[in-house]
Amino acid sequence: MPDASNPSPSRRELLRMIGLSAGGAAMYQAMIQLGFAAESSYTGPIKLEGRPRAGTSVLILGAGLAGMTAAWELRKAGYKVKILEYNDRAGGRNWSLYGGDTYTELGGATQHCRFDKGLYLNPGPWRIPYHHHAVLDTCKMLGVKLEPFIQVNYNAFLHNSQAFGGKPQRLRTIKADAQGHIAELLSKAIQQNALEAAVTGEDREKLLEGLRSWGALGKDHRYVKGTASSNRRGFEKDPGGGLSARPIPSQPLTLQDMLSADAWSGLVAGENYEMQTTMFQPVGGMGMIGKTFGKALGEVIRYRSKITEIRQDASGVTVSYEDLAAPGSTLTERADWCLCTLPLSILSQLPINVGPKMEAAISAVPYNASVKVGLQFKRRFWEQDERIYGGISYTDTPIRSIAYPATDYFSDGKGVLLGAYAGGQGAVELTSMTPEQRIEAALEYGSRIHPQYRAEFDNGIAVAWHRVPFTQGCAGRWTEDTRAEHYDNLCQIDGRIALAGEHASYIPAWMEGAITSAHDAIGRLHQHVLAGARP
Repeated sequence: MPDASNPSPSRRELLRMIGLSAGGAAMYQAMIQLGFAAESSYTGPIKLEGRPRAGTSVLILGAGLAGMTAAWELRKAGYKVKILEYNDRAGGRNWSLYGGDTYTELGGATQHCRFDKGLYLNPGPWRIPYHHHAVLDTCKMLGVKLEPFIQVNYNAFLHNSQAFGGKPQRLRTIKADAQGHIAELLSKAIQQNALEAAVTGEDREKLLEGLRSWGALGKDHRYVKGTASSNRRGFEKDPGGGLSARPIPSQPLTLQDMLSADAWSGLVAGENYEMQTTMFQPVGGMGMIGKTFGKALGEVIRYRSKITEIRQDASGVTVSYEDLAAPGSTLTERADWCLCTLPLSILSQLPINVGPKMEAAISAVPYNASVKVGLQFKRRFWEQDERIYGGISYTDTPIRSIAYPATDYFSDGKGVLLGAYAGGQGAVELTSMTPEQRIEAALEYGSRIHPQYRAEFDNGIAVAWHRVPFTQGCAGRWTEDTRAEHYDNLCQIDGRIALAGEHASYIPAWMEGAITSAHDAIGRLHQHVLAGARP
């Protein structure tokens, strides 16, 4: 039994403590052990066994990854399938902008991408975790070639405008100093028997030795200037050869500096389960997945079709839509069943006759704000001047982060940085601006990290997701309460209508959520059909 005078922490409190002391990676492993987390539910390609009655039709709304996955599998199972897609391309948020592309956002601002050949911006998804098996299998099936994506680069920067005189610090420096000071504090606590109830006997010495190694502490268990700490944070003068070979150790930041700078906040991104290495990206841009998938489905997809109404009755579903090539036109398509993958931010604005529970669920999920800015520069100065090859720098300014391309290393040509990937309040501020103002903001804030920005800038393009016509938001934002009240109702088959997409998953904003939600929805829909189900 637990000691009443020293009660055991709750599982939630234990996870919080682990996360604060050891980072997101350790916390996630603890979550697995406690049954709070799991990998993607995907275990392999879905198999829809049994054949539907000849001619059974499914109309799919949206040619994003959820819609195309559903169409691919349903067609193989013997269904008559058609997709209506708003854009003139497949992929939805799986999208890349290349030189020569034109993009018009809500409000009418039109941008012409002027990147050099082979360079691009991924406005939506831009990385694939190693454990997103459904996405990886889809790429393999389609023949989309992948290459490594660099999430964590210890030579990238952490920037806090209120700390260190606004001077950016190398990520490795902050990480090493954070671990070093934490290890020193814990070592002192153990040596003073402050943790006697938790650490006793032989474990005490094992833990002290472990902390010395983890924190790069000296023999006296202090984190100080020297070879051990410099091997983590970098040297003031690197070791070399000959008479000038002797390295000069660097001076760690003080614990007070670290605390006042709130410097640790940028360390956790690469620790989160979804962003732990290894990660991948398609060669030539994330949009290669949607482009290749759309080509494979061919005439199944009808492009430039804007949905205006969804109506179901006892025998089927009728969808009204406008042909964007003929503004003001009204066309209809009818099928036995409908799988709707439209973002809820769009679907909630359309007439659709579903039950009150699904109707409430559709309206219950707001969408995150997000802004990305692609900046083309005359040369790859981040490599040539600062030896940064891939990875991400983080900042407390509204642009939030700068990502470096993981392709064409050492090229003498131009390069495109993700000059801003903003969420939250920063994204709201940037969304309110014109595209030109967003680019200017990215240059202004980015110059605080890379002074070369102004001299090397060539051109740019900016995408604010609340101004993207086909989504009007980045991704569904669930809370614990809205999931408890609405998630199951959203995912149920309502009469002859089912929903799928990243919003109908526990992996929102990720392509894996879109694909696995489609598998789940069509699996249940297929069983309805085989059982002769009626609304």
